[in-house]
Amino acid sequence: MDGNGRWAQLRGKKRVVGHKNGVESVRAVVSTARKQGVKALTLFAFSSENWQRPEGEVSVLMDLFMYVLTREVKKLHKNNIRFQVIGDISRFSDKLQTMIKSSEVLTENNNAMVLSIAANYGGRWDIANAAKKIAEKAVVGDITTDQINEDVLAQEMSLANLPELDLLIRTGGDYRISNFLLWQAAYAELYFTDVLWPDFQDEELLKAMSCFDNRERRFGLTGEQIKNNNN
Repeated sequence: MDGNGRWAQLRGKKRVVGHKNGVESVRAVVSTARKQGVKALTLFAFSSENWQRPEGEVSVLMDLFMYVLTREVKKLHKNNIRFQVIGDISRFSDKLQTMIKSSEVLTENNNAMVLSIAANYGGRWDIANAAKKIAEKAVVGDITTDQINEDVLAQEMSLANLPELDLLIRTGGDYRISNFLLWQAAYAELYFTDVLWPDFQDEELLKAMSCFDNRERRFGLTGEQIKNNNN
């Protein structure tokens, strides 16, 4: 969800105003995804590199996170949406960690859609963390090196119990994935748009989904094989 700060600066306002307006896009995208039957939606809210931003901006982002947890999670629960946070939350305040856990517990049995918020998250951290978990199992003898393969590693990654990532959207005009879901994005379709996040709402999401629908996904096969399999 990129471009909040630039959206505000283009309007002569402080960057934090862009972050607050970005919450409206979160509401719109979650609602539209739910209506379209999307089973899993992951939003990159705060990367492990974002701690380097100005202290005041980080503080506002934390306050917004608290706001979303106190106000929006109840709406998610009402709409049968399961909420979870992926990333290393140990750096957050005790209060915020408690709120995250209580929000996850509240919605854990919902099954219409899973909304994952990536906070203090990085794709490299995700892979390293999975490797650490496997190493710990190997030390106590729960797994041997011969048993370690892609499937074993995948089961230790964030989002392990969710469907494969199909579509990765990057707003704001940059053409990179910036350490987001590196493992999960191996076969995902990538969609880049110049639209800044506060302007990315219903129509823009539907446009991205329409673009995805018109792509041929081969997964190593030929186009002819795909057509034959679909017939």
